Amino acid sequence: MWAVFAVLSAVFAALTSILAKIGIDGVNSNLATAIRTVVVVAMAWGMVFITGTQSGLSEISRKSWIFLILSGLATGASWLCYYRALQMGEASKVVPIDKMSVVITLILAFVFLHEQFTAKSLIGCALITAGTLVMVL
Repeated sequence: MWAVFAVLSAVFAALTSILAKIGIDGVNSNLATAIRTVVVVAMAWGMVFITGTQSGLSEISRKSWIFLILSGLATGASWLCYYRALQMGEASKVVPIDKMSVVITLILAFVFLHEQFTAKSLIGCALITAGTLVMVL
């Protein structure tokens, strides 16, 4: 089931890029990011209340709060940079560079989470990097 959600995530991420590129025309990139963020926040809290999981707030540990907040800050920084890049460049060039996050994530997961870095992972990272370079250069 996780694979279905992963594929849907990719589809929605692709739509995000195209819709954002169209919507950002003539709009300050920081303002556009703020508008997008308000929509995401409303949608996320809506899902929390629809699923009745708001009672779990009190059960979140201090460590989880810290790392969720740091993750939110990283997401915000990513979105601000992404929208600025989209405003300045072509979506067909910005998006492949943005997706280098896959390679960076694999490396960080190996270093900090001690996840396996296999031959398949190495080949995949090399192919993603090569593909990005081909698309951007």
